[in-house]
Amino acid sequence: MLKGKVSVIGTGFVGSTTAYTLMTSGLVSEIALIDIDADKAEGDAMDMNHGISFVSPVKITAGGYENLAGSGIVIIAAGANQKEGETRTGLLKRNAAILKDIVGKVLEYCGGNGIILVVSNPVDILTHITYKLSGFPRSRVIGSGTVLDTSRLRYLIGRQLGIDARNIHSYIIGEHGDSEVAAWSTTTIAGMKFDEFCRRCGLCTDLDCKARIYDEVRNAAYDIISKKGATYYAIALAVRRIVEAVIGNENSVLTVSSHFDGEYGIRDICLSAPTVVNSSGAGRILETPFSPEELGKLRDSADILKRLAKEVGF
Repeated sequence: MLKGKVSVIGTGFVGSTTAYTLMTSGLVSEIALIDIDADKAEGDAMDMNHGISFVSPVKITAGGYENLAGSGIVIIAAGANQKEGETRTGLLKRNAAILKDIVGKVLEYCGGNGIILVVSNPVDILTHITYKLSGFPRSRVIGSGTVLDTSRLRYLIGRQLGIDARNIHSYIIGEHGDSEVAAWSTTTIAGMKFDEFCRRCGLCTDLDCKARIYDEVRNAAYDIISKKGATYYAIALAVRRIVEAVIGNENSVLTVSSHFDGEYGIRDICLSAPTVVNSSGAGRILETPFSPEELGKLRDSADILKRLAKEVGF
């Protein structure tokens, strides 16, 4: 799939920024943009094409769903925004209807091939619905999950400890949302557990910093939205990282959202845990030895998502 075609459905803040990030990455040879607002998609394609001379060769087009043909990865970034006074279930029902149409078009023009990557929120439920509608093998329907949340966690730990975020090993698991879980029991820096490192480095005056960091991660999107209306730069980078792992068949461990079939005692719902990502998509969910408390919270997160899925008929 190296230097293949990626299609982005939905060119709002997240979709267009994702397309731009992929354009500058040099990972793909073609990007197709599709949106219900055809002029918006066309304008984005024009704007990006005008910078083609500054990046590796890549073809960028805009058009209808027929442009999905030949896609190795289809990124779904489309969806309805929540209306004032609308319940979460109501929003989910509207987005389920939108997804039904989108998935039908993906099957029509991609012939059941490729990988579907869901980015639209609430990502776990929408990934679950996409999996059910598509009939694809579970490895080939993935969501962006908590890849961004994990990056936020690593950034904040690194800021606290004065360590490069790339050298922090830690995960956010479960729902991409309020029930997400910070896996402190497996957090390490230079082979040392987080608590041990804090004691040795003297940069943590108390271990309550874990609670502060977790709260900041969980509330990050709310804070950003209150300041600028939407989050899109970091999620676009997270999606680029997932695409890179798929295209390069990297076997990278990322906390994408995928369908659980008994892992951690969880079945028939999509949520996030450390997962091997390669050219097949979500190649294997790793059963990491989290603490009993974290495992309990992970299962609680799954139960919350299952209830929501049931409310919208999935």
